[in-house]
Amino acid sequence: MYTAAVITVSDRAAQGIYQDQSGPAVAEMLTEQEYQVLDLIIIPDEKNTIKRTLTELCDKGIHLIVTTGGTGFAPRDITPEATKEVIDREAPGIAEYMRQKSMEITPRGMLSRGIAGIKGTSLIINLPGSPKGATENLGFVLPCLAHGLDMLNGIKE
Repeated sequence: MYTAAVITVSDRAAQGIYQDQSGPAVAEMLTEQEYQVLDLIIIPDEKNTIKRTLTELCDKGIHLIVTTGGTGFAPRDITPEATKEVIDREAPGIAEYMRQKSMEITPRGMLSRGIAGIKGTSLIINLPGSPKGATENLGFVLPCLAHGLDMLNGIKE
């Protein structure tokens, strides 16, 4: 069983202006696939906070870290930039596939700037912030993640 953490990146959710729905929905999906969700975190769209949170979770040895939010075009949407500064290696096929499959549902899928990458033995994946977008995108890639985590953690070569 792999461990997971879900980070919602949203100024408004972090301030309590609205209740986060994407983070719990993603955590539920991961739990249903037998991931042990150890952390469900809400943080503001602050680059240093995002970087610090991602780094701390990687240092704890969390296998899969999923972010929701901050992947659009708004001026404070900086989750991909913060993620790039944390990861050691990109895993571009994950984000490419999510965008491809999203565009089959809506042309707006091309507007997601999320990335995926590896730091140590952790895989980080950026998802859109809406509950629908987050769960659809995770659903596209979830069937392959255990194999990738197996390889990353030396279980399979």
